[in-house]
Amino acid sequence: MVRLCDATFHADVTAVTGRTVAASKSRTQHHMLSLLDQQALALAASLALATLVSEDLACIAAGMLVAGGQLGFASAVGGCFCGIAAGDLLLFVAGRTLGRRVLDWRMVRRRVSATMLERSAVWLQRRGPLVVFASRFLPGTRVPTCLAAGMLQTSALTFTLWFLLAAAAWTPLLVGASVLVGMEAAASTLATGREAVLRALLASALLILAVRGYCRLRTWEGRRRLYGAWKRATRWEFWPAWVVYLPVVLYVVYLGIRHRCLTVFTAANPGIPDGGVIGESKFDILQKLSPAGVHVARAARVPAGIPTERRSWLVRQFLEHQHLSLPVVLKPDQGQRGAGVVIARTAAEVDRYVAASRTAFIVQEYVPGREFGVFYCRRPSEHSGRIISLTEKRFPHLVGDGVRSIEELILADERAVCQERTHRAVHRERLTRVPGMGERVPLVEIGSHCRGSLFLDAGRLITPAMEDAFDRTARQFEGFHFGRFDVRTPSIDEFREGRSFTILELNGVTSEATHIYDPSLGPLNAWRVLFRQWRLACEIGASNVRRGTAPAPLIGLLRRVVSYRRQPAVVTSLAPPTSNQLEVNA
Repeated sequence: MVRLCDATFHADVTAVTGRTVAASKSRTQHHMLSLLDQQALALAASLALATLVSEDLACIAAGMLVAGGQLGFASAVGGCFCGIAAGDLLLFVAGRTLGRRVLDWRMVRRRVSATMLERSAVWLQRRGPLVVFASRFLPGTRVPTCLAAGMLQTSALTFTLWFLLAAAAWTPLLVGASVLVGMEAAASTLATGREAVLRALLASALLILAVRGYCRLRTWEGRRRLYGAWKRATRWEFWPAWVVYLPVVLYVVYLGIRHRCLTVFTAANPGIPDGGVIGESKFDILQKLSPAGVHVARAARVPAGIPTERRSWLVRQFLEHQHLSLPVVLKPDQGQRGAGVVIARTAAEVDRYVAASRTAFIVQEYVPGREFGVFYCRRPSEHSGRIISLTEKRFPHLVGDGVRSIEELILADERAVCQERTHRAVHRERLTRVPGMGERVPLVEIGSHCRGSLFLDAGRLITPAMEDAFDRTARQFEGFHFGRFDVRTPSIDEFREGRSFTILELNGVTSEATHIYDPSLGPLNAWRVLFRQWRLACEIGASNVRRGTAPAPLIGLLRRVVSYRRQPAVVTSLAPPTSNQLEVNA
């Protein structure tokens, strides 16, 4: 009897335990499924946000997640679809509420030009909903079409319906293609883990390049921009500055170690703060040049921190006192590589510049003529200096044909296409204008290579008379030994005789011997010239150190460089003006 009871008890316990274990397993499985659902939801939400940065990259990443088993196809497509639809609607709303002002946004300006916007508006007016649907499948037309639909006050219901239909057709196609590529990449190797991941990443990169290349090659504008990118990569004069200067920086460090002072070059020009490395006042330098017995372009410094209307008044007062008229040159008092330099031809352009500037700037008389960069150096032990580089600066222009817009002419030009982003930014207010047959459209009026000027080696024009004229000018500037004069002259013959030139600027130790940007010269020649230039700067600096000039401390110099890079570009705080805010360089 006892045994029978024990057996029954054990059976009951076993049954209860089994039910408990089963319930526990069920709860664990339910919890795991819940976690997986949450993970899938988080991934889908991340993909939706990623589409706002790049739809193609987000869809390709979604396909790779599906191929790797980390996300279901429906979740991947759903996440991308939601993000794409939201992005299209945001563009539509931006176009409706802001109008053409949306082109001032940097993210929009990189992808949409005024010409593209005008073309999309014309298509919308002609074809209506068909264009809205087709823009999803025509590369480069979606963003301008969304904006144009908003600007033209298209029905929000009609717009939403057609864009949702287009996104519903497009998104599964791109995600599905990415899934196939990802699965093929994983199956193409017998290895697992890291190698499979690397192959999947490589396949993703190739797919991204294929999609973007297809988008570019479908249109003439896209093909020309690809051509411009190719020319920038193959012509060294358009290489990024960090590529050009990386070996130069290493060489300067070597020279600093050799001279036992990493900042020895800052002593090359004792009369300019830090030798003219960065942040020196252009106006102060012009004032020191004025007594040199040569013509220096008249200029005034307008300080920061005063009301905009007072700054505009100071500009007008300068023009009146100096008996000058527009156009006038406006540029930052502390600036480099032509940044912030404009030629204002109307009072409205002057007011816009003043309103946009938060730093002190110079107003300078406009000097017509041909522009040259004259690089001068003189060792402290030498009685006279010499010109080691002479650069002629030419300003490219376009010629209208009565058919193509300015933007199309920029893309069609063999040189302008290399810097089409710069030119489009400068001329963004008139990109859609069609110049008449034979009309000349100046692209550049500022002697800066990064702004589009053509630099040519003009060393053949150097004469003893020219060297003597610049040597006399430089020796009048106490503490100047090494740098570049930017000048304009009405006559090359008189310039060669050392006459009839006007000094626009004098740049210090970090100025370049700009003839290196001559298209006929290569990078090896440029590095040779730059190495020689910095070797001279360090030797002159070391000589001045032996004469008692103190080089700039390294930490202090780095702090000033960082401070310069952080200086503001827009006015935010205005203070009452003082009575002596206008300084004139007569």
